[in-house]
Amino acid sequence: MNKKILVTGGAGYIGSHVVRQLGEAGYDVIVYDNFSTGCADSILYGELVTGDLADTEFLYNVLSQHQFSAVLHFAASLIVPESVARPLDYYSNNTRNTLNLLQCCHRTGINKIIFSSTAAVYGEPEKVPVTESTPTQPINPYGRSKLMSEWLIQDYAAVSDLEYVILRYFNVAGAEPSGRLGQISENATHLIKVVCDAALKRRPAIKIFGTDFQTPDGTAIRDYIHVEDLASAHLDALRYLEKGNQSEIFNCGYGKGYSVREVIERVKEISETDFSVIETERRPGDPACVMAESDKIRRLLNWQPKYNQLDTIIATTLAWEMQKKARENNLTNLTLSKMH
Repeated sequence: MNKKILVTGGAGYIGSHVVRQLGEAGYDVIVYDNFSTGCADSILYGELVTGDLADTEFLYNVLSQHQFSAVLHFAASLIVPESVARPLDYYSNNTRNTLNLLQCCHRTGINKIIFSSTAAVYGEPEKVPVTESTPTQPINPYGRSKLMSEWLIQDYAAVSDLEYVILRYFNVAGAEPSGRLGQISENATHLIKVVCDAALKRRPAIKIFGTDFQTPDGTAIRDYIHVEDLASAHLDALRYLEKGNQSEIFNCGYGKGYSVREVIERVKEISETDFSVIETERRPGDPACVMAESDKIRRLLNWQPKYNQLDTIIATTLAWEMQKKARENNLTNLTLSKMH
């Protein structure tokens, strides 16, 4: 069987972890990325093509030059408050570029896609944990742009031979335990990353956005999933499609929620540090509580998470951020020594 895979956004945080696992599993990987947020150093396997999904002719040429058996589509914008402020950018980069990719897949005969979706498609669910059949009612342009992308994939699949797996991510965090990969982006808004930054004195303080949610301690509750477990879900999904199984949608989370305050306290305990915490108003588009029901992915994909403890997620994030900080300090010292 042809095992050549196209990975859009493969230089990003999640994509790079998946590319590494694909490479280790013997797949031939080509990463397609425009480096708006990705990093070339994060690509540990495969070949890199620098390109934008908006450039449909270039994308078509890349797809037509290779016999890809599947596409894993990560490339997207994903910051909720930014999507509220700049909705057209999100519909362009997320929804329209998914359409561009599907059209190029149609023209080149690629009939398998794994799509990175999000728990944001559920909006403010009435009941948690949410199942894959929970009504989709996104409350921000990010969630809507991803749900519209899901619809594009489903509508095209209904009239073609396209087979798909849509993975709805919950809150992704953590880093590869060996320290080779982690989150690079400096403008990241992921809670665990920014709290670990504060523990390492890379931020002066942490802000809690909203303390009046209808939750036990008033702060928002999220279901955090380790990036390595999320990456393995993509390989499970790919093998599932390779066996000829029917298209499906799966939640990717553990079904356990932690509040913002709980995360902050665990980081303080594990890092043995203290830092300032500032309480401020809610951000636009933030739901109170989002948790996954993950029975379906465990049952149909035989997904077996290995890093599903909050302390493990925090510890690997801290280790990665400490390593990154040490590298930055070494570069600074090297630069200073050259100046003298």
